[in-house]
Amino acid sequence: MLIDWQPWDSGTFARAARERKPVLLSIAATWCEACHEMDRTTYADPEVAAIVRERFVPVRVDADRRPDINDRYNLGGWPTTVFLTPDGGVITGGTFVAAPTMPGVLTRVAAEFGRLAADGAERLAAECTDDAETSSNAASDNTDDGLIESIFSSFDERHGGFGIEPKFPHTAPLHLALALFRETGDPRWQAIVLRTMDAMADGPLWDARDGGFFRYATARDWQLPHREKLLETNAAILRVCAEAAIVFGRDVDRDRCASIAQFITTTLRADSGGYVGSEGDTVLYADGNALASAALLAAATVLGDDGLGREALASFERVLLSCYRPGLGLAHYYDGAAHVRGLLADHVAAIGTLLDAHDASGSEPYRMMAEELSHVIIRDLWDVERGGFFDRAPAPDDVGLLRLRRKPLNNAEAAIALDRAGFREHALGALRVAARQIEGQGPAAALYALAHRQLIN
Repeated sequence: MLIDWQPWDSGTFARAARERKPVLLSIAATWCEACHEMDRTTYADPEVAAIVRERFVPVRVDADRRPDINDRYNLGGWPTTVFLTPDGGVITGGTFVAAPTMPGVLTRVAAEFGRLAADGAERLAAECTDDAETSSNAASDNTDDGLIESIFSSFDERHGGFGIEPKFPHTAPLHLALALFRETGDPRWQAIVLRTMDAMADGPLWDARDGGFFRYATARDWQLPHREKLLETNAAILRVCAEAAIVFGRDVDRDRCASIAQFITTTLRADSGGYVGSEGDTVLYADGNALASAALLAAATVLGDDGLGREALASFERVLLSCYRPGLGLAHYYDGAAHVRGLLADHVAAIGTLLDAHDASGSEPYRMMAEELSHVIIRDLWDVERGGFFDRAPAPDDVGLLRLRRKPLNNAEAAIALDRAGFREHALGALRVAARQIEGQGPAAALYALAHRQLIN
């Protein structure tokens, strides 16, 4: 490539300050075709590359390897193209920028850098002085009818799924609908689950040739899927298929469990065990592997397949041992070495899977490890003043919006995991924080509803 991309670290930003240049931050993913297209066209353009080399400090971040950076700087999809001040404040940005447009954008940002940088630095200072939750108004801890209706208000009765387009395979509301059906027997909840699952599995979102679910469809009727297949997507759908097979007893759901499990354990399996994040990606992610192993354990129960259960446990242990260090918790990913410690999502997913592994095997070390990781996140991520968990542990060399401490909606998932691990007080505190995050979340608020049902109901 014509551009010498630099890593995200304090030294890179110090260089930008020293040279008085803006930072060009590109957030991409290995599975993202649009990201590869921008590399093939825009960043391979000699004029673009020359301007970048002369007037910017270019930084490339992998969205999967650094979800904490992606969460703070993503501007609506991949690739994200964002211009930063030397202290990490956002100047301006967007997503894909075509080659003919990019020289003008670069020239304008560079020419107006002084004024724009002052504005960006001011916004950064304002954001980083407030470490409160997303909403300052505490929501009720009650999953009343209004919340349930808001979660399912975007259900597409004609095509299944939630929303119009693009159509993503949201599974949290399906788990909630399954719970409601078990409790009430109301056929409405059964219809939501079956309509969605049949639409996803019987249409082009499922790759009938090579197996696996694609990440999302661009059309409301699940047509025109984007053709990347991710571990987390397939693990989430496998988990809901396994639960549906138990609740409804349909052979088709058991068959789907077998097909998805086959895709994960063959196409996405690393040579030494564990599952890569996507096709063509050699990286093992802690959270993705935890979710996949938990889903495979559930599928093994549905299918009565002891071999699949052993595969799930062995692969999870391989990733866990690669990413874990005593007293330091989990690293986010392993690519021959472990990287990026202290993310909430990794620990929450691993705690849940360790407890599933304990339930499946009766092996006490799984439960002990779940308790150990619970202590780690309480020590490193718990807000002792306001309660709830931050999404990451701070580091002395954090730059820009990484200094902004955030409490994500997956405090709801933390509440479930911590409650199961025996940390009731912290689980309730995480649930209260999650209650403040649900406004405007739509189907994603099902995460909170599920946690509330476990802890309160």
